Amino acid sequence: MSQSGDGTDQGQEPAGASGRDETELERLDRNWTDLLQELRVVQTGVQLLTGFLLTLPFQNRFVLLESYQRTAYLATVACAIGATGFLIAPVSLHRLLFRRQQRARMVGAAHVFALIGMVLLGCAVTGVVLLTFSLVTSEAGGLIAAGISAALLIVLWVLVPLKMRNLHSSQAPQAAPTP
Repeated sequence: MSQSGDGTDQGQEPAGASGRDETELERLDRNWTDLLQELRVVQTGVQLLTGFLLTLPFQNRFVLLESYQRTAYLATVACAIGATGFLIAPVSLHRLLFRRQQRARMVGAAHVFALIGMVLLGCAVTGVVLLTFSLVTSEAGGLIAAGISAALLIVLWVLVPLKMRNLHSSQAPQAAPTP
C-alpha cells in the first residue's frame, strides 16, 4: 500500500485531522463505514447500467451499428464491468480479511478500488452518452455530447471536491511556529 507525503496511508486522515476524539481503530471503523455508504450509492446504478448494456446485442437494431459504434459499445461494456468489479471488490476484501486485524489495509485498498471504480463508471457513462447521441443524431453529435458529459463528470466528481478539499486545507488553523 502506498503512502502519501505526510506518512499516512492513502484514503485515511492524518492523526487528529478529523477533530474527533477517537482512537485509531474508531477512526478506521468510521472511515470504513463512510466508504461503504458511498459505495452503496453507486453500486446499484453501475449494476443496472452494466446489465442494460449486456442486453443490447440481443436487440434487433444492434446489427445496424457502425463499426465505431460497436467499438465504443465494447469499450463501454468493458468499463462498466470494470466499474462493477472495482466498486464491489471491497465487499470481498472485507469477507476475506474479516476478523484478521486488517482494517487499515482494508480501508486503504477499498479507497483505491473506489477511485478506480468511479473513473471506470465515468468512462462507461460517457460511452453510453456517445452511443445514444450518435444513434439519435450523428457521429459528431455523439462526440460533442460525450465530451460535454465527460467534462461535467470531471467537474462534479474531481474538480469541485478537490477545490473544496483545498479550501478546507487552507482554512485549517496553522500551528504557531516554534522559535
